Amino acid sequence: VLSFFYIGTGFHYLISVRNDAGLDTLMFALLIVWLTDTGAYMIGRKLGRHKLWPAISPNKTIEGSLGGIALALITAAIYLMFFPQYYTFWPMMGIALFLSVIGQIGDLIESALKRFYGVKDSGKILPGHGGILDRFDSLLLVLPMLHLFGIV
Repeated sequence: VLSFFYIGTGFHYLISVRNDAGLDTLMFALLIVWLTDTGAYMIGRKLGRHKLWPAISPNKTIEGSLGGIALALITAAIYLMFFPQYYTFWPMMGIALFLSVIGQIGDLIESALKRFYGVKDSGKILPGHGGILDRFDSLLLVLPMLHLFGIV
């Protein structure tokens, strides 16, 4: 029952953000999530020394997490150059920081669920990527937060 709520609500907001706020806001959320993951991976691989939460996700590092946040902030600053009508600089940085952290929490929730159920991947549709839910784990938390906190 909880999984239905978790997945159903998250994907509902994928459509809702697009309809309520437009494609540019949805693209902003996607960019923040994807580039947070990319920054966390790249910085974590190069500089990662301190484990973030080894019991849940042994390869994630604090340095990687901070690298993901940094890339999200850089992305938000660049996005603001193309869409300056939405927010001023500091509110945009706050939103990007918030979404980056929430996205990483969503990723950790998915990792915790997989650990709890003793599985490596959440499915077999995308081999090598951890399954479909691993591609959307951050968004399942980020998109509802856009509505909850009035960003959309």
